[in-house]
Amino acid sequence: MLLVADVGNTNVTMGVYDEKKLLVNWRIATNKDKSADEIGIMLLNFFKFDNIDYKKIDNVIISSVVPPIMYSLTHAMKKYLGIDPIIVDSNVKTKLKIKYDNKNEVGADRIVNAIGAISIYKPPMIIVDFGTATTFCAINEKLEYLGGAIMPGIKISMEALFEKTAKLPRIEISKPETAIGTNTVNSMRAGVYYGYVGSVDYIVKKMKEELNAPNATVIATGGLARMISQESKSITDIDSNLTLKGLFEIFSQGDYKNA
Repeated sequence: MLLVADVGNTNVTMGVYDEKKLLVNWRIATNKDKSADEIGIMLLNFFKFDNIDYKKIDNVIISSVVPPIMYSLTHAMKKYLGIDPIIVDSNVKTKLKIKYDNKNEVGADRIVNAIGAISIYKPPMIIVDFGTATTFCAINEKLEYLGGAIMPGIKISMEALFEKTAKLPRIEISKPETAIGTNTVNSMRAGVYYGYVGSVDYIVKKMKEELNAPNATVIATGGLARMISQESKSITDIDSNLTLKGLFEIFSQGDYKNA
């Protein structure tokens, strides 16, 4: 079995594959202060809860945009699973051709999402990942990763409103009933929610023009993908496990000693 893990700034998403089947997946808060032992014990508890025999885990593959957590995470895998994990970076060999000015600047999560997407959907395509940052990635019909756009994530924007204003409260993110809020909380929700829907649709529209692909597939992933997709006119598919699928594809296409 294969353990896949994607480390984001807000959450760590993990899953276990048996052959090509994703058996289970978990999402935990990213905590750079946890020790290898804390991570290892937590992982063993996850296995126990879902009746997964951790001794059958043969390989581990990890993508990360949070370097400070990697020492503890990799040592947890070595100590508790006896496995030296594979770490994904911009130099990983895949079908994808990275056309970024400096490919080392492309986040591992964006590469993994792209690999997951091209294994399922037909290019050209645009991937929108609603994470700590909201990222847009454009891939043409030649399987070339052309680049994309990065904007602050919804939660960052909500926190900024709370922290940088004297009277606006901290609120939960949800879809408002109307765009015209009749109180402060609903006005904040309307502004952030419909603001992001509009931003997503406009950026996707511009990317389609530059790709010369008006019918490009637009895949949304990340924690808030489903909520934003309720109003977005540009998103065609929602795939909450896209990153895990991408990690599985990278491992399957690679030549790794324990495979």
